[in-house]
Amino acid sequence: MISKNAVSKFGDLKTPFYYYDLNVLKSNLDTLKKESQNSGYKVHYAVKANANPRILKIISSYGFGADCVSWNEIDSALKAGFDPSKVVFAGVGKSDYEIKNAINAGIYCFNVESIPELEVIEQFASELNKTVQIALRINPLVEAHTHKYITTGVEESKFGIHTWELENVLKALTAMKHIILIGIHFHIGSQITRMAVFQSLCTHINELQDWFANRNVDLKVVNVGGGLGIDYKNPDKAPVFAEYFNLMHEFIDLKPGQELHLEPGRSVVGQCGSLISKVLYIKKGSNTIFAIIDAGMTDLIRPALYQAHHKIENLTSKGSIYKYDVVGPICESSDTFARYIELPETHRGDIIAIRSAGAYGEAMASRYNLRDLPGTVFSDEL
Repeated sequence: MISKNAVSKFGDLKTPFYYYDLNVLKSNLDTLKKESQNSGYKVHYAVKANANPRILKIISSYGFGADCVSWNEIDSALKAGFDPSKVVFAGVGKSDYEIKNAINAGIYCFNVESIPELEVIEQFASELNKTVQIALRINPLVEAHTHKYITTGVEESKFGIHTWELENVLKALTAMKHIILIGIHFHIGSQITRMAVFQSLCTHINELQDWFANRNVDLKVVNVGGGLGIDYKNPDKAPVFAEYFNLMHEFIDLKPGQELHLEPGRSVVGQCGSLISKVLYIKKGSNTIFAIIDAGMTDLIRPALYQAHHKIENLTSKGSIYKYDVVGPICESSDTFARYIELPETHRGDIIAIRSAGAYGEAMASRYNLRDLPGTVFSDEL
């Protein structure tokens, strides 16, 4: 819940902006730290969820690693204090520039998605006279039961190495003198709320563990990736880290000496952030009432891109309940945050909060229509 003290000061600030409740963030991090210490599992925060420099600095202070999908994310993580020996680099299309920089930075591991990528990493590692650790991102053919745009572990996906390619991958690795295979990596999708999905992933991981063991390949690391979702209908509900960690402990059969790595992102930062906006106009249509706010899809693209639900609150009205379409000012009909939702009677100047926007909100903002990027406000600044 956004405090009354914060709300009382929102009206004096330029909107739209992202409001980050640091108490929520630190509570999530405390729980995550406790669960990781109890289990012995290694955590790499998924930087793509939110790369705000202050957010990154706070997360790095807990000693977690970073999961990055571009050189700029790696660079930002390092500047925020993340240890390069805890940084993993994923992504289906790593550029030459990114690979060379990551090798020189001494990151922990490349999560590799194809034989051609292996060949390029070997070439640059040889030229730089470096030895590089890699994990194979394997496509386990697990349906994540989430939006198709954020499902990554099915057969027709650009991501990962298919199981039927693994023999050829191992054959290729035998000729590579500057690459060390340390593990296997998975990422089946994002915003996964069904624990049975992760249980299915565990079953596939155990089968693949046996496949590698039968070929005398020792794996130090099993990286299950990320994907743990949050409750967008209940923005004050904490993520289910304990249930998630307990499931991994129960269903993954680790070999002696193996490490389990995880890459949470949304579950760490999603509930700590809200997009704060002001109502510009109330416009009556033939079948609805439009609440036109000054935030748009440029500030939070998830509803337009994924048809995603975010709870929307009018923080300054106590009037009778009416139903509104909450829309932004962008020249696109898709610039709609919600249709026909109940809000207290809403007027020009009211403060609107779009909740659970700490993940994939600010990180995906754009300047379409040459709009300013949203600002940021932290709870300890008010």
